[in-house]
Amino acid sequence: MPVKPTDQPTRVALYARVSTLDKGQDPETQLRPLREYAQRRGFAIVEEYVDQASGTSEERTQYKRMMAAAKKRQLDAVLVWRYDRFARSTQALVNALKEFQSLGVDFISYQENIDTTTPTGELIFHVMASLAQFESALISQRVRAGMARAKAQGKHVARPRLAQAKQEAIAQLLREGLSMNQVSKQLDVAYGTVYNYAQKQKNA
Repeated sequence: MPVKPTDQPTRVALYARVSTLDKGQDPETQLRPLREYAQRRGFAIVEEYVDQASGTSEERTQYKRMMAAAKKRQLDAVLVWRYDRFARSTQALVNALKEFQSLGVDFISYQENIDTTTPTGELIFHVMASLAQFESALISQRVRAGMARAKAQGKHVARPRLAQAKQEAIAQLLREGLSMNQVSKQLDVAYGTVYNYAQKQKNA
């Protein structure tokens, strides 16, 4: 894991998201306390990233810019107002935190008072990762049971077709040179699904 020189202030990125469904939301409501928090901790704010998009939207351009900056080692920590302003789901959050961990980037959620720069924050992250894995296993188990029941009843069983927008996003990211694993994490799509669409593109 990369180590930041101790004589330099922590470079932090602030991330805020306001929903397109509520036009009355102001990102300053999130950013103001984040700036004050960064100042109290002695952090150097490198940039503020603000998206105006729903939590499920793929068009979070500022989120993608922030992740790209993290990969280029241009920041040491990400500070957000609340988990649900940052990630679409628990699994998406865990995936992002795992990537941050591999890059040596810390994550701080202001409202939940979670900070991976502390041992307690690290512990909570690992608990969340375990819960997300458990939740995923339960969902898969229920899906398999449901498919088996439908098959036993003589019903046709097939996976739902992936949305066209997500198919196009997979194709675009693969063209940009991202690995199938990276595409899977970024779009929160199963690796097998990405692999299948990649094979279809090759055979097209």
